[in-house]
Parts: sequence; C-alpha cells; structure tokens
Amino acid sequence: MTQPFDFEKALKALQPGQSLTGKNGILTPLIKQLTEATLTAELDSHLANDIDANRKNHQNPHRQR
Repeated sequence: MTQPFDFEKALKALQPGQSLTGKNGILTPLIKQLTEATLTAELDSHLANDIDANRKNHQNPHRQR
C-alpha cells in the first residue's frame, strides 16, 4: 500500500504555487490512495456477494417451449 498522505507537506508545496493535479501534483498521492482504497473495498464487497454464483438463472420448474 502507499504511504499516508502528508497534509503538512501538501500545504508547504501549495504556497509556492505547485500544481494540485498532474504527475507531480500535490493531490496526486491522495487521489491514488483514495482510488486504491475504493477499488479494494469494491473488490472485497464483490467477492463477499459471490456466494450464490453457481445458482440457476430461472427458478421456474416449467420448461420453456
């Protein structure tokens, strides 16, 4: 996982006018950290809900003609 976002460092970099986004932007590490956490949580949720993956699509016992 990435390092925690350093707010003090971000504030110091903001004063001389460093850009907020982009490859070397101030908020880029925070955006990366949030994106990774969101994707990890979504993957965990998806895998937890995959218990009934082997069920049939239709519950109707009648055959379709």
